[in-house]
Amino acid sequence: MRVCIVGIGKIGLPLALQVASKGHQAIGADINPVLVADVMAGREPFPGEAELEQRLKTALDQELFEATTDVRAAVAGADAVLIAVPLIVDEEKNPEFKALDAATTAISEGLTKGTLVSYETTLPVGTTRNRFTPALATGSKLVPGEDFFVCFSPERVFSGQVFADLRRFPKIVGGIDETSTEKGCAFYEAILDFDERPDLPQGNGVWNVGTSETSELVKLAETTYRDVNIALANEFGRYTDRIGVSIKTVIDAANSQPCSHIHSPGVAVGGHCIPVYPHLYLSTDPEATLPRLGRKVNSSMPAYTVGRLINLIGNLDGLRVVILGASYRGDVKELAFSGVFPLAEELGKKGAEVVVNDPLYTDEEIRDLGFAPYRIGEECEAAILQADHKTYTRLNPTMLPGIKAIVDGRGALNPEDWLGSNVAFAALGRGDLA
Repeated sequence: MRVCIVGIGKIGLPLALQVASKGHQAIGADINPVLVADVMAGREPFPGEAELEQRLKTALDQELFEATTDVRAAVAGADAVLIAVPLIVDEEKNPEFKALDAATTAISEGLTKGTLVSYETTLPVGTTRNRFTPALATGSKLVPGEDFFVCFSPERVFSGQVFADLRRFPKIVGGIDETSTEKGCAFYEAILDFDERPDLPQGNGVWNVGTSETSELVKLAETTYRDVNIALANEFGRYTDRIGVSIKTVIDAANSQPCSHIHSPGVAVGGHCIPVYPHLYLSTDPEATLPRLGRKVNSSMPAYTVGRLINLIGNLDGLRVVILGASYRGDVKELAFSGVFPLAEELGKKGAEVVVNDPLYTDEEIRDLGFAPYRIGEECEAAILQADHKTYTRLNPTMLPGIKAIVDGRGALNPEDWLGSNVAFAALGRGDLA
């Protein structure tokens, strides 16, 4: 089987290599010539993804993977085309379809009879059927459901553990018609392996959910649910800050009841999914209220965290404040919607001299982000922990000379390491140790 994967970024490339691992020919297509050159040379383009480097070398050695910038040529003659091009939102939080529209047009120009087209990018409900299928038909002059087939099957993986997650979670598939759904299910059964999951109501594997709209909503429902849950945890965290109790104790105890599943609060919520996908849901359900409120709460956390720091130390004007962590989450080199950006903006409004540290990034890379780099051991007057890298769990006052106050925005530090020092300490939802 010949499979084309359009968009070979942090999701698409592992998916292509998964296809190759099952003995099928995988062709990665991407408009980024540097990325294409790197993977064709066997260079891992984004370190930190488990199994990626070895799988890339194996697929190249076996001549089961190649990459190109020519999307049209890569699509021509493919049995299946998978699309993993990101969908973002604009400044008004509306879906920005420019990249996906361009990819769809290029795909349509190379599309041949009998091909299955599967969108893996998270989409607003109805987009697969009402936006992309007509575009594919217009560009190819082929009839959907007869000459080619279209389904939606959302990626459900995390950066750094994509291959494990492909095995761990059911593959959701829904098509624009019954035949498209059936072909989509058969395709994913041929390229994926699954862990045993006796905890699931119908076992692990490919799940036929009927329609592309159902499949689109599955992904939006799970991510929007998480966002609202995190917003509620953040509200709990603010309240426990005010009354002086530990949110960790509250959440651990509450989650001991089987029906509870409360997330921990945090300084910000980043990554491609949480800040974006609720807006994709809201774009087709304007009457929804909780997702909109959840986004408002979570978007306010950087300002709230800076406020906590001001409560500890007072005026920030002229003070050197370190943001610990540029990545959006611990031990993953990923910047998408990272809390470092709104935190730096809020600190700048208060007159602070903002510096940034992250063990995953070089000083040059941090400068390229527009920040002054900071190295552990240099003088500073205050800090906010933004990403819960494992290396930060060992931080103590002696490692940040001159520090007067720190806010642990992830609950990653050990408060006992700060007790007895002259440093005012606060962890979101765990109170102050000033």
